[in-house]
Amino acid sequence: MAHRTEALFRDDAYLKASEAAVVAINERGGIILDRTIFYATSGGQPGDTGRLERADGSPVAIAATITGETKDEIIHVPAPGQAAPTIGERLKLAIDWERRHLLMRMHAACHLLTVVCPFPITGAAVSEDDSRVDFDIPDANFTKEDVTARLMDLVRADHPIFTRLITDAELAANPGLVKSKNVRPPVGTGRIRIVCIGENASIDSQPCGGTHVKSTGEVGEIHIGKIEKKGRENRRFRIRFGPMPAI
Repeated sequence: MAHRTEALFRDDAYLKASEAAVVAINERGGIILDRTIFYATSGGQPGDTGRLERADGSPVAIAATITGETKDEIIHVPAPGQAAPTIGERLKLAIDWERRHLLMRMHAACHLLTVVCPFPITGAAVSEDDSRVDFDIPDANFTKEDVTARLMDLVRADHPIFTRLITDAELAANPGLVKSKNVRPPVGTGRIRIVCIGENASIDSQPCGGTHVKSTGEVGEIHIGKIEKKGRENRRFRIRFGPMPAI
């Protein structure tokens, strides 16, 4: 039977610590809590790492966070050799905030890239220092320099980034919100999470369950490190932190 974990990060991506109770331990030793601040791998964003702390102060290092039988079941995967907590035990939770914040900045940068390159997305992966977004682009007349300049215009404008919920019917009435060519957001719950950029979502709106910073200015300096040809009409854009290296 799948369990439902309250995902605190969906409402507040800046929560660094919390408390929770153990509701199950699966056959592989994965820890399932009633609530969590740990993001589970999904949508190209890797899951959080960090630690759980037992009542006696002993830590349980968490090496990965994944989903279980459903997206609502979040499994905390301990590093090898950790002592397992017991069902019902209350724990303190702490994520690796430095890593999470890098992922939040990068994920927001990927959203900005989809604004600069408004084409169907065929793939994406977020990491702490080198992320990618793949586009189905009929015209490959893009340069690293031009895309970087347009990205940095959005960063410097310091647009707000926020979330809102819409219904399945609202999504069906606005199919342009979905930018992915191959993946559709899950429907059926009646609530779909939309990530918006700009006052009144004037810059962008798209379904996304990931974590992001509160404003484009918090993304910091980024650049396009490489544009790779992955097919006749498929281009991979790699985003990296920092200024574009001098030639």
